[in-house]
Amino acid sequence: MQVDEPQAEGEARSQARRSWTLKACIFATGLSGIVAEYAMSTLASYLLGDAVLQWTLTVSLMLFAMGVGSRLSRYLQRDLLEAFVATELVLSLLCGASAVGVYLAAGYVENVAPVVYLVSFAVGALIGLELPLVARLNERHEVFRVNISAVMEKDYYGALLGGLLFAFVLLPKLGLTYTPILLGGVNLAVAAVLFWQNRLLLRHRAAFGVAFLAVPAGLVALAVAAQPIVLHGEQRKYKDVIVYSEQTPYQRIVLTRWKGDHWLYLNGNEQFSSYDEELYHEPLVHPALAVSAATRRVLVLGGGDGLAVREILKYPGVESVTVVDLDPAVTRLARTHPVFLELNRGALDDPRVRVVNQDAYAFLRDDATLFDVILVDLPDPKTVELARLYSREFYALATRHLSRGGVLATQATSPFFARQAFLSILKTVRAAGLTAVAYRNHVPTLGEWGWVLGVNAPQWTPETLKQRLLAADYSQVETRFLNRDAVVSMLHFGKGVFDGLEDIAVNDGLDLALYQYYKQGAWDFY
Repeated sequence: MQVDEPQAEGEARSQARRSWTLKACIFATGLSGIVAEYAMSTLASYLLGDAVLQWTLTVSLMLFAMGVGSRLSRYLQRDLLEAFVATELVLSLLCGASAVGVYLAAGYVENVAPVVYLVSFAVGALIGLELPLVARLNERHEVFRVNISAVMEKDYYGALLGGLLFAFVLLPKLGLTYTPILLGGVNLAVAAVLFWQNRLLLRHRAAFGVAFLAVPAGLVALAVAAQPIVLHGEQRKYKDVIVYSEQTPYQRIVLTRWKGDHWLYLNGNEQFSSYDEELYHEPLVHPALAVSAATRRVLVLGGGDGLAVREILKYPGVESVTVVDLDPAVTRLARTHPVFLELNRGALDDPRVRVVNQDAYAFLRDDATLFDVILVDLPDPKTVELARLYSREFYALATRHLSRGGVLATQATSPFFARQAFLSILKTVRAAGLTAVAYRNHVPTLGEWGWVLGVNAPQWTPETLKQRLLAADYSQVETRFLNRDAVVSMLHFGKGVFDGLEDIAVNDGLDLALYQYYKQGAWDFY
């Protein structure tokens, strides 16, 4: 039978349109899929800690799940288009509800890791179904070699755009709560386009019609209820009332209140309590400024809450303070939130203070300023990324910025909960070329806490430094806790604390022993 030429041309154009639509859809699903992987990995790192480990586990698990989904696709023998549309609809709801569901679960289960990994596996398996289904649908339009290369090409191009959007737009602007909901909208749009274009070819049009009413309604409901659900789940994790919370590209910020006092948590870890924060910040600041040869230029690495800066500004000889804190949301809160302003007395807005939102390591590498005092007020080395900020290379880099006779003081975790980590920091500061001593104080909301103070004076011994600390005049500025008697107490330890110091490893950048020491600490008591 001879085919009418205009009819054949029309059919060819129709086939080309369908093929182009499939490729556009796989571009969109490639974008959505990579963002889903990144979102789940970031969520795992926020909730479970140790970003390197959680990113590795979550991405690997999702890639494995994609392989499982690809294998399962072979058992779909007919109605491939319907199967793909159904996959996108299910993925739309699952992606949209993933973060909200995990946050809610975190408030009710002690260990949320299985929930995170189960959701990641389910999302990965559905993503794995997509590519083989589209390739099989497109094989009727293009020869095998063109079909496979075109489908894979569009998927990878979509992944590139998705990665860029996640890093520079989605995570900073929408956070982990609303980014998955937007992904659900992308999957819904893919399903809707294919359904509309092929609606006359589908056998279950009525069922899909109901689904296309229910899924958008579900996504809208999620968008409306997401914040209250997340706050409800989060509130169950904290014994005190949450008065402020924010998800930034770097961390989860939570401020709680009990009676008249406030607690700040970053990624679930306590940073300070207004109940006793002076028992931490005064030992960090005043011994260093008391024994330094000069106090004109001070650098604070971390300390974006402004509490250490409050203490520094009490010294009339201070001419400039540079605060380097990675997260601009923390320094913004320190400058605007009433609780922070009451505690830090507006320290970050003092004309002598300069705030730099940058990684501490990068700042030390790029900046050329010499400082008289450097205070390291960074979070505990509980991840590989943080442990490198306690390495010999980091302290050596900081030492290059110290003037002669200048002092570096760093928080050094707990000599009680993590004695080996505490000793490793002491040895590491000494290995960087500073004469260093350790001291400690009891902070009720934190427990026994420690610091290491090093001076850029090679001729000094640790005993010389101790004598200088004891001889310093601590009455020159007003303090709530610290005086000479307190310093005497802080420099003394009980029996056994320094036993085995010679066997403790220096925290080298190529072998972050501190990270392992910290993990082995008795933090269950903390």
